[in-house]
Amino acid sequence: MAEVIALPHGATLHYIHDPLCGWCYAAAPLVEAARHVPGLAVRWHAGGMMAGPGRRGITPQWRDYVMPHDRRIAALTGQPFGTAYFDGLLRDTTAVMDSEPPITAMLAAEALHPGSGGLDMLHRLQTAHYAQGRRIADSDVLHALAAEAGWDAAAFALALAQAQGEPTQQHIARSRQWLRTVGGQGFPTLVLEAADGTLEVQDLSPWLGQPARWQHHLAQWVAEQRREAAASAPGATPALVCTPGEGCGPA
Repeated sequence: MAEVIALPHGATLHYIHDPLCGWCYAAAPLVEAARHVPGLAVRWHAGGMMAGPGRRGITPQWRDYVMPHDRRIAALTGQPFGTAYFDGLLRDTTAVMDSEPPITAMLAAEALHPGSGGLDMLHRLQTAHYAQGRRIADSDVLHALAAEAGWDAAAFALALAQAQGEPTQQHIARSRQWLRTVGGQGFPTLVLEAADGTLEVQDLSPWLGQPARWQHHLAQWVAEQRREAAASAPGATPALVCTPGEGCGPA
């Protein structure tokens, strides 16, 4: 299944995340801003934070653990947390948090709409979970989110069935390998990959709540990548510049 917005120059932002990760919800405006940077591909890798043996039910102890983090995220970023989440889902001890079904839904959405579907579905999943208090591990919720997006119900159901099980688990395994490869500490991890394959993990803390500044930062990075590519192209003309103490001439 396609998970990459393919662009010829190779400037890519890798987003290693999980649909049930609160700090990934905090980073959501940054990811959305990155999607609108011309010349930058955004590739997502969903790591299955609560998949398999990591899946868990809601308990009062879990609610007490996550709520301070959620309050901090709201204060830092302005991301909305609904009453249906705080006083509904987080009090529903019959609910199960399982990352695998929403990741399957992302893969299905990407298969239907390559280059945009996966991240579009992630946005809907996060809104459903944190703002609307819906159980995003439940199949009926996933189908409802696809319907709300206006996607063909039969096509989504088929894509969902094809992505279930081993394809999703393989995606999770690859995503965790990506996290190890780049030395990420957890979810979210954002990594810039230059055209030459150089990887640089981004510190998100200065950018949380600052999507416009983050977008500008990324745009500058893409512009620098293009300048470097142009300068190293065969037959490129040396840049004519003036430098302090050295006069003017080829750089």
